[in-house]
Amino acid sequence: MEAQVENAIEIAGDPSSDQALKTQAHDFLNQLRTDPSSCQVCLSLFTLSPPRSAVVRVVALDIVNNALQTGQLDSQGLAFVKDTLTEYIRRSYKSERRGSSLTNGNVEDNEGDSVAVQNKLTQTTTYLFTNMYPAGWEDFFGDFLGLTTSDDGQWRGNLAGVVLYLRVLSSVSEEIADQQIQSTAEEKKRNNDLKDLIRVRHAKQVALSWQEILSQWQGRSDTVINLCLKAMRLWVGWTDITLILNQALLSLLFQLVGKVDDGELANQAGVDTVRNGAIDTVTEIVAKKMKAGDKLEMIYFLDVPSVVAQLIASKSLQDLKGTPRYDTDLAEAVARLVNAAVFDVVKSLDADPVDDQTRQRADKLLEIFLPSILRFFSDEYDEVCSTVIPSLTELLTYFRRLAKTKGGLGPQYTSMLSPILNAIVMKMKYDETSSWGVEDEQTDEAEFQELRKRLQILQQTIAAIDPSLYIDTLSNVVGQTFGSLRMGQGQVDWRDLELALHEMYLFGELAVKNGGLYNKSQPSSLAAERLVGMMQQMMESDIASYSHPVIQLHYMELCVRYCAFFENQTQFIGQALDNFIRFVHHDHVKVKARSWYLFQRFCKHLRAQMGDIAQMVIRAISDLLIIKAELPEDDESDDDTSSEHHNQSAAALVDSQLYLFEAIGSISSTSNVPVSMQVLYAQAVTNPLISDLHNHLGPANNGDERASLQIHHIIMALGTLARGFSTWMPGSSSTITSPPPEAVSEEFALAAEAILVALEALKASISIRAACRSSFSRLVCVLGPRILIQLPRWIDGLLAQSSTKDEMATFLKLLDQIVYGFKTEIFNILDSLLTPLLRRVFAGLAEPNSGTDDEIQLAELRREYLNFLLVILNNDLGSVLVSSVNQQLFETVIATIEHFAKDATDLPTAKLAFSVLIRMSSIWGGPDIAPPSDPTIQTASPALQGFDHFMITRFSPLCWVLPNNPTVKPSDHPARQALGEVASLQKVIYAKTGQDYLTYLAQVEFKRFGFEGEPAEEYLRALAGMDGKAFKSFFLAFINQRRGN
Repeated sequence: MEAQVENAIEIAGDPSSDQALKTQAHDFLNQLRTDPSSCQVCLSLFTLSPPRSAVVRVVALDIVNNALQTGQLDSQGLAFVKDTLTEYIRRSYKSERRGSSLTNGNVEDNEGDSVAVQNKLTQTTTYLFTNMYPAGWEDFFGDFLGLTTSDDGQWRGNLAGVVLYLRVLSSVSEEIADQQIQSTAEEKKRNNDLKDLIRVRHAKQVALSWQEILSQWQGRSDTVINLCLKAMRLWVGWTDITLILNQALLSLLFQLVGKVDDGELANQAGVDTVRNGAIDTVTEIVAKKMKAGDKLEMIYFLDVPSVVAQLIASKSLQDLKGTPRYDTDLAEAVARLVNAAVFDVVKSLDADPVDDQTRQRADKLLEIFLPSILRFFSDEYDEVCSTVIPSLTELLTYFRRLAKTKGGLGPQYTSMLSPILNAIVMKMKYDETSSWGVEDEQTDEAEFQELRKRLQILQQTIAAIDPSLYIDTLSNVVGQTFGSLRMGQGQVDWRDLELALHEMYLFGELAVKNGGLYNKSQPSSLAAERLVGMMQQMMESDIASYSHPVIQLHYMELCVRYCAFFENQTQFIGQALDNFIRFVHHDHVKVKARSWYLFQRFCKHLRAQMGDIAQMVIRAISDLLIIKAELPEDDESDDDTSSEHHNQSAAALVDSQLYLFEAIGSISSTSNVPVSMQVLYAQAVTNPLISDLHNHLGPANNGDERASLQIHHIIMALGTLARGFSTWMPGSSSTITSPPPEAVSEEFALAAEAILVALEALKASISIRAACRSSFSRLVCVLGPRILIQLPRWIDGLLAQSSTKDEMATFLKLLDQIVYGFKTEIFNILDSLLTPLLRRVFAGLAEPNSGTDDEIQLAELRREYLNFLLVILNNDLGSVLVSSVNQQLFETVIATIEHFAKDATDLPTAKLAFSVLIRMSSIWGGPDIAPPSDPTIQTASPALQGFDHFMITRFSPLCWVLPNNPTVKPSDHPARQALGEVASLQKVIYAKTGQDYLTYLAQVEFKRFGFEGEPAEEYLRALAGMDGKAFKSFFLAFINQRRGN
């Protein structure tokens, strides 16, 4: 049997094995995993001598592990596994005949188990521990500790046994005490019980063994020392701290902490790993959860401040700082220790209650640790800085809470804020070795920007604690930098300028948080006043002439972010505009592309102040308004293309170029620009584009891809220009915007006609349809009612035979806007185009699904179709649905609504379908007769002849489909919403038809599903007597009752 299992494992693990044979091998091994008796065979295979291959042994033991984990073995089976493995371990790890030896402090294992086998063996013993330590293997740790004595009687001298013992200690702790592993309630109880047993039985013995092993192996094997330190770190969080806080063990630990060699051995790997492991062990001791007073007592007992001070003063961290030999690993290790200590000191201050003595001791520690935490926070390596950010965040958060509750901070804390803020500001700065815009350093740049986000949070916290300090500090940093630039004191480093501009950007969060920058033409706050001063300094310093790209980008960002400054200080608009025009022609592609977007934002905000210079701007950037389509290169379609490369692709640049057209539209269409000039400006841009579109139409019709792409870009540019000219929305009641002048609309009507010609010729192209759809939505705002004349052609082009469901749904959304905006003018056009429009929608709804994406698009099309019907009904246009032109399609419309109302797999759509039925019933059902809205009307008087009977016989039966579907659960929100609409429909039908509906329910529908007697009478009374809200609740309760819930 062992040979059969071995053969199966080898076949399964051999890449060259026949696939069918490999499948059989896997099936066989999976069968073994479900058979408890296979443990005996697999154990035998694992322990065979000579040993089989590592792969065979690992898989064999893994099958045993599966049996242990899944509880397949009874007590007898567990005992067999334990006895077999302990015999193997004694034979293999107790004796030094295996060939284990020490070379340069490392374990060499010439004949024994491989690392992979040892890992699996350790895992197996851990599973045995969890099953048998309470009963069956009570002296688990004692047995493994016994392996550590060598054959010659040397105490803890057997290398193989010591290593296995320490690995088992770590594995056990990871199994029962790892907080990051999600455990069930049963597993948590088991783990807690095991930890309690260890504390009683073996914790003291284990702690003593650490002391013995550290003493025996220090200077002999770094591997053993590191394994021992790892075990200590894992155990310290849940064992009695007094077992560790003894002089003998701490003395050994701090000897290892002090292994910072100031001579030739600095930075040697062995020294580093042991020393850093020892420091991390002290960190875990410091971080152990305990009461505030006890924690402070322990920090003082361990003399952590002195330990940290000595480590900081070591050659590796002091003399070698700023050199390639600077020990960053040591810096991170010490930073972790400082972070843990400060974090817990702050926690002790924030405890409730805290006595005066504890507070005084904590305050003293804070004062001692502050230079250390700032030293690591200011470290040139961001990894070191990030290590102490959690404790610094905790400290500032505590200060913020204290300032809020006490109305301010005491002097002992206030004095800490300034050095912390200064350190944060300086850490915001690019370091001396960094560059900007270098492709090879994109990862470093991204990491630095992530660090800045964390630093920004710290700055914001200080701003909340002491706004005056924040305002003064940032004002000084920015002011001094601009002063140096203005005075010409040497070449100011781009990093200093970038820092000043970045801090100006962040400063706005305080300066404008309570509204705008100005209030009645005056700065709205002290922070706003300082920011206005900074902006003035920036403009006067002519920083925009600085050649570094990042400075130019920041300059534009600030001009846009604080555009209110230019509204008040109009004398600077011309200067800023000149700089923008220079930047939009920049050679650096990133600056150029970003400037096109920011230029549009700047023009849009300040369009009222720029009307008289529109012509100058158009001339200045006219060379950039020329569309030149470029087919994408092959690598631009690669999924792995970086975002940086994507932003510089031909398609991305065209997208950015469109912002220039919107900017032109914004500054050309202000009220202080004469209409005649607006027309000229529009013509200056649209005429060349329309001409170019016509020139490329022939080649595009003949399959020229570049010509087709050129037309796509032109259509997008025309639409974007229209958006710049008018932000008015049809149907809007806003007095801020108004329709554009008639003469301007006429010019864009020509552009719309050119786009329609292209659409009619190229409507088979999905990209052309997408561009036309985008432009259509924007032309509506500038054409107004003129768009209605062209609407049939737009529908014919945008809802082509090849249009996707997604395209149809999107266009229906646009039509919703058209119907709402032009409800008083659209009736005749809607009446004529409704039937062909709905026929195309019905064709899309009937198309078969080809996958998940198709299902999502179909659901969206259903909802948009129903929404479109609702928009028609809600805007007094419902008569188009039953006009003589569209009457033939009315039954199909009703049938689709009925179909969607019955669909329990799409309850949001079902709800919407019932909403349509409710609206139809409300409009065409006539006046209410139950209770009567008009006392003179006692019988149903529908607006459409026979609609009262239609509601009862067609709509009412739908009300029982969802309630009778067991998959529709009223407790689920979508179902509850849909069923609520069902109840509302019944109330509307009753309101319009009165007793006729109650009679129909009792004599027809209730009998159909056997609902009679008092429950039926109660239902009819509720329908007739309750208001809408109460009946909804009754209806949901009725459904639950019928189902026996």
